[in-house]
Amino acid sequence: MRTRAIAACFLTIAAVAVAAQPATRANAALAPPTVNLALTGTATAATAAAGHAAAAAIDGDAATTWCPTSAVGTLTVDLGRQRRLDGFGLTLLGAAPATATVEAAALPGRFRVVRPAVAVVPGSPALFPAAGAARWVRLSMRGDGPPCVGEFRALGAAAASVIVGHDLSFAVQERAAGAVYTDNGRVALPERILAAHGAGYVRLRLWVNPPAGYSDLRSVLTMARRAKAAGLRLLLDPHYSDFWADPQKQPVPAAWAGQDLPTLARTVRAYTRDVLDALAAQGTPVDMLQLGNEIRNGMLWPVGQLDWTAGTGWDALGTLLRSAAAGARDARGATPKLMVHFDQGGDNAFSRVFYDHVVAQRVPFDVIGLSYYPFWHGTLSQLRANAGDLATRYDKDVAIVETQYGWTMDNGDQLGNFLWQKSQLVPGYPATPQGQLGFLSDLLSIVAAIPGGHGAGVFYWQPEWIPGVGWAPGEGTPNDNLTLFDFTGRALPSIAFTHPLPGPR
Repeated sequence: MRTRAIAACFLTIAAVAVAAQPATRANAALAPPTVNLALTGTATAATAAAGHAAAAAIDGDAATTWCPTSAVGTLTVDLGRQRRLDGFGLTLLGAAPATATVEAAALPGRFRVVRPAVAVVPGSPALFPAAGAARWVRLSMRGDGPPCVGEFRALGAAAASVIVGHDLSFAVQERAAGAVYTDNGRVALPERILAAHGAGYVRLRLWVNPPAGYSDLRSVLTMARRAKAAGLRLLLDPHYSDFWADPQKQPVPAAWAGQDLPTLARTVRAYTRDVLDALAAQGTPVDMLQLGNEIRNGMLWPVGQLDWTAGTGWDALGTLLRSAAAGARDARGATPKLMVHFDQGGDNAFSRVFYDHVVAQRVPFDVIGLSYYPFWHGTLSQLRANAGDLATRYDKDVAIVETQYGWTMDNGDQLGNFLWQKSQLVPGYPATPQGQLGFLSDLLSIVAAIPGGHGAGVFYWQPEWIPGVGWAPGEGTPNDNLTLFDFTGRALPSIAFTHPLPGPR
């Protein structure tokens, strides 16, 4: 049925003239993102303390450490084949600074110094450019005591295509509220700034009948036009609810209340078709579609709710997911890629059980979408293990479809934040612009290294949600210290996490 609504760089940012760019130039030919190529290599060390093996230095998680047994240590990484490198990164953990020297070799044993001894301050990522080709890289450390390395990065272009996207669902409201975004002093729309720094997608949330001004179809149509004008593709995230839907709540829209499963399935199918048709009709077709939002406990409660204790609800959820997929097939034009979204990105056992059931229900989908917030969903090592296992187990692409990390512990408005105490931070990634940049670069590297080329990409959640627009009418935002813009709309260094090495301004 057709509803009334439907019918109606690590340390610097490269200077870009975003406002002056043609609409499609920012995204016409995206350069492969810069990632840590050491993740697919092997590491050996002259010495390693118990519990601090060499492999921990190249596992993508700066909270794990390789520690030599003395004040001097040497780590060698075999990249597996010769690779073009653009620079290196290092996170040192502990209390004392140390000096680091980096060497590289294209032939066995033929090392040359590419970075002479440089002082490294512990606790935050340090990065430096050093172009050249190498198969082996060697890190030599010297400190007052054993210098523990959280992560050693050999940075170069990703071998496979990796999506970088951003959920900009509040951007229309932010503009109406008068928010202004700048990049190196130049004013531009946030999607233009993000596209200029390597983004290829925008993700947009859709509610059926939300409070005035929030993410209804009209807002999505408006933002889709802006996104496509900036050269960005579109991931649509229908919540199939009137307002927020997540693992704690999946309320059926008021207009759909009281429908039994067969009727609700028909409604979901028609609604999905009509929404996609509306977007295609204005020249902004959907490229990827989520079949619900964070549906760990089902969707469209109570009809599609899961009971994990009793093991019930899967048939109803499967029916609703298949109906949403059928609606996508019914829509005009090419069927978008379909994603099933699970929120526990660091929990492999839970993820397996969920996706085993989804597959058993014969739900057609192309992409596994995971939420990963490190203050809720485990370590980066756990996320990496889970993503790799899911990609192999189901032969599916995996995307981190929601993630955030803090750039400050300060609060930009009157509402308390989700990240508010230091105990929530991950060692090696302080709540600073550089710490946020390091986290995102490492996360992107983990996704790029998923086996079989199954790393679909990373979507940052609400990078533009600065103070001024509340999560609900009359409220503030609990996310204003997790954005990629500061409280006044100025782009942070993390805006450039696709190409994080320092460069000229």
